[in-house]
Amino acid sequence: FKAVMAGRQVAVVAPTTILALQHFRTFRTRFADYPISVDWISRFRSRAEIREIKGRLLRGELDLVIGTHALLGNDVHIRNLGLLVIDEEQRFGVNHKESIKKYKELVDVLTLSATPIPRTLHMSLVGIRDLSIIQTPPGERRPVMTYVMEDNDTMIREAIRRELARDGQVFFLHNRIDSIEAMTLRIQELVPEASIDVIHGRMQEDEIEDILVRFMEARFDVLVTTSIIENGIDMPNVNTLIVDRSDAFGLSQLYQIRGRVGRASRQAYAYFMYPPGRVLTETAQKRLNTILEYQDFGSGFKVAMRDLEIRGAGNLLGKEQSGDIMDVGYELYIKFLDDAVRRLKGEEVSSDFRCAVNLKTDFYLPDDYIPDTRQKIEFYKRFEAAIDLQEVESIAGEMEDRFGPPRGPAQQFVLVEKIRTLCSTAGFETVFEEAGGIVQLEASDHFRIPPNHMIAILKGGHGFRVKPGKSDTLYFEPQTGKNPGLEQRLEAFLAALLQLTAPLQNTEKPVATV
Repeated sequence: FKAVMAGRQVAVVAPTTILALQHFRTFRTRFADYPISVDWISRFRSRAEIREIKGRLLRGELDLVIGTHALLGNDVHIRNLGLLVIDEEQRFGVNHKESIKKYKELVDVLTLSATPIPRTLHMSLVGIRDLSIIQTPPGERRPVMTYVMEDNDTMIREAIRRELARDGQVFFLHNRIDSIEAMTLRIQELVPEASIDVIHGRMQEDEIEDILVRFMEARFDVLVTTSIIENGIDMPNVNTLIVDRSDAFGLSQLYQIRGRVGRASRQAYAYFMYPPGRVLTETAQKRLNTILEYQDFGSGFKVAMRDLEIRGAGNLLGKEQSGDIMDVGYELYIKFLDDAVRRLKGEEVSSDFRCAVNLKTDFYLPDDYIPDTRQKIEFYKRFEAAIDLQEVESIAGEMEDRFGPPRGPAQQFVLVEKIRTLCSTAGFETVFEEAGGIVQLEASDHFRIPPNHMIAILKGGHGFRVKPGKSDTLYFEPQTGKNPGLEQRLEAFLAALLQLTAPLQNTEKPVATV
C-alpha cells in the first residue's frame, strides 16, 4: 500500500496458481475502496488478457500485479517497479530468486516464509539479509495438536469420523499419484458415509480449481491429495489432517502441510503416519521429532533453525540451498561469515583470540551449585564468549546473585576464567602450571604488553621472571609463603596479572586485522 501510494508498482509472486488466485481475491477486496488497480497473470487467463496486462505493466498503468514465477520471465517488463514480494519463498529455486536482480538494484524485495530454506535463513542470520519475525497469531487461533504414529485403520477411521461429527472436513495427504486411487478406495471402505474427492499434480488446472472450489464450499467431506496443497490453501472449515508416509517429507514441508489446518478458532488435529514396522532413518526421526516438539504458534522460525542444523546452510554464492554445515560446526561457520560480512561493511571485527589455560586445579560448575543442566551450559557459553575482565565479573556477579557465593570448584572456575581473559588480553598463547606451582606463560604473535611496562614488572618483585634465551616465555612464582592453598595461588596469580595488564585495562579492545 505504501509503495503504491508513493507512485511505484508492486509485483507479488506466488509458487502456485491457486495461491496467486487467493492473493488476487484478497488484494482486490482490501483495496476496493482505494484508487489502486489490481490484476493477475496465470494460465487461467487468455493470451489476449495476459498480453493486455503486460502492456499495462510496461506503460505503468497497473499498480499491483500478482502471478506465479512467470512474472520473473524475460518477457515481463514493469516500468516503475518499487517492491517485489515473494510469498512461500522456500518453494522457489535459486535461479528464480537470483533472476529478481534483473530489474534494478533499487527494487525492494520482501520474501515471506513460515519455514525459510537454510540458505535464506542463514543469509539473514549473518546479516546479508534483514530478518523480521511475525509471532503473534490471529485472534482465537489454537495450536494444532500433532501426533506421530504408525499407519493403522482404526486411527484413520476415528479421526475422520470425529471431524465429520462436528461438521468439519479432512485433508488426507498421500503423495504417490500411482497409488492415490487405491488409497481413496481404502478410505471409502473405512468411512463409507464420507464423500471423497481427489486432486493431484497431473490433473488439469481448471479441474483442480473446480474440485478445490467445491471443497471450499463444503460439498464433500474428505479431499485426498498430494503435496499440491502444501502452500496457499486457506480453508477454515478443514481442521483434521492425515499425512501418509510422513517419513518421506522434508522438515519444512511437514510444517507447511500442518499449516493447512487450524486456520479458524476450532481445535485442529494433524496425524503424521509412517509404515508399521519400518525402521526410520536418523534424518527422518529428527524431522518427525522436531515437528512433534514444535507445536506452538511462531514455531516456524525454530523449525527452520533446526532444518538449518540438519541440512546445512548451502552455498551462499552458488545454487545449493542446503549443505554440510556440521562439517565445521554451526557456530564456527556463523562466526566466519559474520566476520566476513562485517569486513565488507567496513565494520571492526573483534578478535576471538583465546589463551589456552592448563592449571593444576579443578574448575567447573558442580551440580550442587547449579542443578539445572541448561542453565549451567548457558553460563559456560557466556563465560567462554566474554571478551574482557569487566564482562567476566558481570557474569560472575549475576551467577552469584542467582545461586549464591561460589565455593570450591565453582569459585576456582571464576578465578580461572578471569585469569584466562587477562592472559588473552595480554596476548599469551598458553598458560601452563609446572611443578611447585610455577606458571609458564608463552607469548603469541598478539602479545601486547608495552616493553617499558614489562621491564618495570620484572624489576618490581611481582613474581614474574624470564629465563636467558627464552624471551617469549614468562614465568610466575607466587610469593605466598610455604605451601599456599589452591585458591590462594590462583588469587595471587590473578593479582599479578592485573598488575601486568594494567596498561591494557583502559584501552580499546583488540581488533583483528583484515
